[in-house]
Amino acid sequence: MGCGRNDDVLGTTDTRGCVCDVVRAIKDIQDNAEDVCECPKNCFQEPLGSLVSPARRTNADTRVFVLKTADGSPFHAFFKGKDCACVSIFFRVEEVFDNCCATLRVIKPITKENGQMAPLNMVKNCCIDLGSFCELCGFESTNDCITVDLNCFCAVQCIADVDLGICE
Repeated sequence: MGCGRNDDVLGTTDTRGCVCDVVRAIKDIQDNAEDVCECPKNCFQEPLGSLVSPARRTNADTRVFVLKTADGSPFHAFFKGKDCACVSIFFRVEEVFDNCCATLRVIKPITKENGQMAPLNMVKNCCIDLGSFCELCGFESTNDCITVDLNCFCAVQCIADVDLGICE
């Protein structure tokens, strides 16, 4: 099973990719708060809040994740900052529908120093300087969402379980 899998071991055709399955699982975990202990950090880890170390945060309402494209680069989206458009690679799943489409909320990264957005330096107007995330210490919700076809991605990485106050 890999990116864009077409045939499973039984020879049946399945056009859904594993990214779709993982994002659906993240949505289910966000919607359900069960107390189950499992091992190391992965996107299927339950309950919501269990990615937080060393102990589970009982008030987490979001599993922040990153999607990667076929070339391994992180997918990004724009959100409205105070005075300009900003870029983020972090998302929260809001809804999964139809044939693996999803509405994702863009999540703003926060730095340690002053609670401002982490610097996301654009290189040649196309690539994100991933080193700029080294000072990342938290996340903040935005009002910006994007609709995506989950079959267009080859990887998903869960970053953290956080309380963004979305469910209040």
